[in-house]
Amino acid sequence: MSSSATPTVVLVHGAFADASSFARVIPELVARGLNVVAPAVPNRSLLGDAEYIASVVRQVPGPVVLVGHSYGGAVITVAGAEDNVQALVYLAGYALEEGESLGELQGRFPDSDLASVLVYTPFPVEGSSEPGTDVSVRPDAFPDVFAADVDRDLATVLAVSQRPLAALAFAEKAPVAAWRTKPSWGLVCSSDHTINPDVERYGYRRAGMTTAEVDSSHLVMLAHPKRVAEFIHEAVAASIR
Repeated sequence: MSSSATPTVVLVHGAFADASSFARVIPELVARGLNVVAPAVPNRSLLGDAEYIASVVRQVPGPVVLVGHSYGGAVITVAGAEDNVQALVYLAGYALEEGESLGELQGRFPDSDLASVLVYTPFPVEGSSEPGTDVSVRPDAFPDVFAADVDRDLATVLAVSQRPLAALAFAEKAPVAAWRTKPSWGLVCSSDHTINPDVERYGYRRAGMTTAEVDSSHLVMLAHPKRVAEFIHEAVAASIR
């Protein structure tokens, strides 16, 4: 699939983070003359988050290259089925198969260091007497597990300003796998302690993606912004050939 129009890059953040995780990549993309949108993902459920991002994509005039980091990879796997999505880019992301959940994909492989430092907190659910469960990372462990090669002061700020992910998102199954019909790129973070890098490799290989690896922590966009921007630009360039 290709288009003569230059796509807009839509950046989808993951769990325990927000759109500011792309703060160092966005200037790199803008300097290349690209239009960029970086929405806030609700992080409430895979299906709800994917529908929200799909609504953002539908409002973009022209083609889109959809980029997902971490849990954002699962979100773009579903939202990427929108007609104007030209390509998908996964950054240390979950590339789910149709009918597969995050928990099922991750369960194929040994746990990363993340599993032992997760915190579970109840939150009120509107219209329900049963609370939901927020999942976050223990702040003192966040820098080493999530952002080992990011400036320590910044990692500390990120640790206390996390955007939790509702536990529901781990169990919901992807109703569609957009990589089956859209060209896709996947970046593996080989020093990732948040997602086992073999989870990333497996998902990308299964999808037949164009892949690359970088020696990086999970927050590759802050640790290696130029490399990430180059990788995204490869997908953009391929989609307008």
